[in-house]
Amino acid sequence: MQSVIIIGSGILGASAAYYAAKSGAAVTLIDRGDAGQATSAAAGIVCPWISQRRNQAWYGLAKGGAAYYPELIGELEELGETETGYKQVGIVSIHEDSKLDKMEAKALERLEDAPEMGEVKRLSAEETRELFPFATERYGSLYVSGAARVDGRSIGEALVRAAVKLGATKITGNASLILAGDKVEGVRTEAGAFYADSIVSAGGAWASELFEPLGLALDVVPQKAQILQLQSSGQDTGAWPVAMVPFGQYIVPFEDGRIVAGATHENGVGFDSKLTAGGIHHILDKTLDAAPGLVACELAGAATGFRPATTSALPFIGQVPGYPNLYAANGLGASGLTAGPFLGRELAKLALGIPLDIDLALYNIEEVFQQL
Repeated sequence: MQSVIIIGSGILGASAAYYAAKSGAAVTLIDRGDAGQATSAAAGIVCPWISQRRNQAWYGLAKGGAAYYPELIGELEELGETETGYKQVGIVSIHEDSKLDKMEAKALERLEDAPEMGEVKRLSAEETRELFPFATERYGSLYVSGAARVDGRSIGEALVRAAVKLGATKITGNASLILAGDKVEGVRTEAGAFYADSIVSAGGAWASELFEPLGLALDVVPQKAQILQLQSSGQDTGAWPVAMVPFGQYIVPFEDGRIVAGATHENGVGFDSKLTAGGIHHILDKTLDAAPGLVACELAGAATGFRPATTSALPFIGQVPGYPNLYAANGLGASGLTAGPFLGRELAKLALGIPLDIDLALYNIEEVFQQL
């Protein structure tokens, strides 16, 4: 039986642990539980098809992630994991007409190769409000029925529970690598030493620390996100579509009137977790303009999270240079909940020697490592 240690239990590591355990490997999943992990703080929109981002390598991962979700959710449900936070509710992208024209053209261009998109339809302001009553009367929207929402904490915890059901062991602790020449034999934590055939890093925004003892600098830094929790009274929001609004903001309705609105994209502030007046103002200013119906909602809470970002803004995956049994993937940024489960599956395949469904050359790991 192959053995693998996975460091980091965010969406990427949790998915890798689940797939590796499902494949019959002996899996040890290690996480030290840092505050501000992006997966636990975030709500996600699974709708890559209308993005105007031109990078085809990024789109391939995001599209693969969207297509993989229904399969993954079905597998988790078979294992009794029904609280995944995932639901296909569609999306209304609320923008002015010139923006919607470009978005609609891109969506229709991609529809042939992505039938999971479902129906793509231009909606008037009135039609938009029928689906999403908080919307403004000033803008129409683009509706995509195949889009989904996902709660980061719920899907992450479901993947970890499923991995444990399949035989994985979950350890809480700070991991450091155990070396023998150019081979990483295992990982040491406060709970002791653990050994495996393959070691996998999925440490999110904190991942660079693991590689410093190897004399390697990893190009992954935290991007801060502030996110608001709103509460609507007297409305059944569980079947409402997700709303995307101008300036990169989103509104994600869940059951029982719970609504998540966000998020900021703050670079260069490190792991500063404080909520700021400027961040909260930015979210409310942009979301209330496109969805003025939110004004009556209770501000029920707020949180910060730290997305892992790279200079190229593109994720990477591969074997760590110079260490044949050490693997890593990271850098998903704001695409974590869309592409994370899919990339985690590919990461597990890589560590176990299973053929991949992606071209590693598109996500070159050597570009993100430098000698210290």
